[in-house]
Amino acid sequence: MSGAITLTLSRHYPSRRGPYPCRVFGRKDKTEAPQAAAPVHEERPGAKNRPTPKRRDQEAARKQPLVVADRKAAKKAERAKRMESNTRMRSAMVTGDDRYLPPRDKGPVRRFVRDSVDARWNIAEFLLPLMVMTLALQFFRATWAAYVFLAVYALILIAVLDGFFAWRGIKKKLRAKFPDENLKGLGPYAGMRMMQMRRLRMPKPMVERGEYPS
Repeated sequence: MSGAITLTLSRHYPSRRGPYPCRVFGRKDKTEAPQAAAPVHEERPGAKNRPTPKRRDQEAARKQPLVVADRKAAKKAERAKRMESNTRMRSAMVTGDDRYLPPRDKGPVRRFVRDSVDARWNIAEFLLPLMVMTLALQFFRATWAAYVFLAVYALILIAVLDGFFAWRGIKKKLRAKFPDENLKGLGPYAGMRMMQMRRLRMPKPMVERGEYPS
């Protein structure tokens, strides 16, 4: 009887690998085909050739704690960062690197103004030493005091007129070269540079006398 039952089951349920003569519910066959591997993208020139990061991963990378645990280390890092920024700025004042210049001197427009001023002889740059020399003369002769003050006023007037006409020429070139730029504040910027002695100007002059910018 048991042999007949076994023969009947073997007809309806073909033999499978395993200890059981028939299919058993809840048991997986380990011989199933493996899952398909993730597609491999070929690298292309000009493409980023990497998967785009998820938005939550990007937000987690940007998050920073509002309250720093180690305040002493944070202050030390901030001080080091500020010192590095100041060092680069001082170096840019000498080399003329526009990336690290302060906002007051940054940009091609202000570079053009500086080069235009540095390329010419300005009466105002000699005003301070001439005034000191002129005022020193009055100690030799008291009667020269009136003439000394007249000479000082004359030098100031000449320097103002020279700076006015120089700025008119620079402004005309700026209008032609940078038609869409706002020239507000550039007049005083050029005037202050004209009054400084050439070797004391910061940023340092990048052009020689007579090398006007085109």
